[in-house]
Amino acid sequence: MEKKEKVIFSGAQPTGSLTLGNYIGAIQNWKALENDYQCLYSIVDLHSLTIRHDPKEFRESCLSFLAQYLACGLDHKKNILFFQSHVRQHTELNWILGCNTYLGELNRMTQFKEKSERHKDNINSGLYTYPVLQAADILLYQTNLVPVGEDQRQHIELARDIAIRFNNAYGKTFQLPDIYVGKVGARIMSLQEPENKMSKSDENVNGTIFLLDSNDVIVKKMKRAVTDSENVVLYRDEQKGIKNLITIYSKLQNCSVQEVEEKYAGKGYGAFKTELAEIVVESLKPFKEKYQDYMTNPDYIIGVYKNGAERAAEIAEKTMQEVREKVGLV
Repeated sequence: MEKKEKVIFSGAQPTGSLTLGNYIGAIQNWKALENDYQCLYSIVDLHSLTIRHDPKEFRESCLSFLAQYLACGLDHKKNILFFQSHVRQHTELNWILGCNTYLGELNRMTQFKEKSERHKDNINSGLYTYPVLQAADILLYQTNLVPVGEDQRQHIELARDIAIRFNNAYGKTFQLPDIYVGKVGARIMSLQEPENKMSKSDENVNGTIFLLDSNDVIVKKMKRAVTDSENVVLYRDEQKGIKNLITIYSKLQNCSVQEVEEKYAGKGYGAFKTELAEIVVESLKPFKEKYQDYMTNPDYIIGVYKNGAERAAEIAEKTMQEVREKVGLV
């Protein structure tokens, strides 16, 4: 097999269920990358500890998240799937990079300010130093590309700045990561506020379709999706709501936007949303069946994450050996 030259790393917190937006906008694209890139997908459980959890529920959530990745079709043999906490080099590099990060840089991180507002009863140092651990996650694997949204651009830029500073001080050590931009048109928006991206953290639950939603809930959310008064199925910026629904339809049916418009020419939103709801339900049926199979087979899940951690640690240790030598650790 031809050597995969470029490395892609993505980390996600194991909070609840993946969304339809994750499925269409990210994971379906990831599957197309696995033959050309070395892909590492980490469930960043350490990052999640900035918020207090019930330990038992959190552990179950972590396992559920991995099962969802597998059910979405991510091949654990072609990709490396692992829990961040199972690869000790993440926290080791975190400390070293923290010693090469300036307070002024962390003070400028907008996400710390936003999260501090939402969690005023628990403004901990982990929230503040979160971007340094994120930089360690990325730089540890000599990552070339990181598939993230605009809300994470500032953190990727910080990771690059830290890498440049370290490289200048100790010699070339880290690859400088860039943001990976997926295919245009795969960005799925909220069903209730189509100017915003569909998100797990949306306070309006009707704006987000979760992959683990029941069929009835999916149908209700789709029928409540915001459209407009024109009642014409056209893909236009002036009709953000219906434009978003057409995107979902075309991605799940693997057809063009024009084909959707032609099929529903002269038909109203009611018929379109009803059929789209059925398409979403049918499209997620294989996912739900696979998810249940994985969740009832814990030994398989354990084998996947142990193997993933071993493969990730092997790569991470090569970086850490060089880092330790560069900074003079015995």
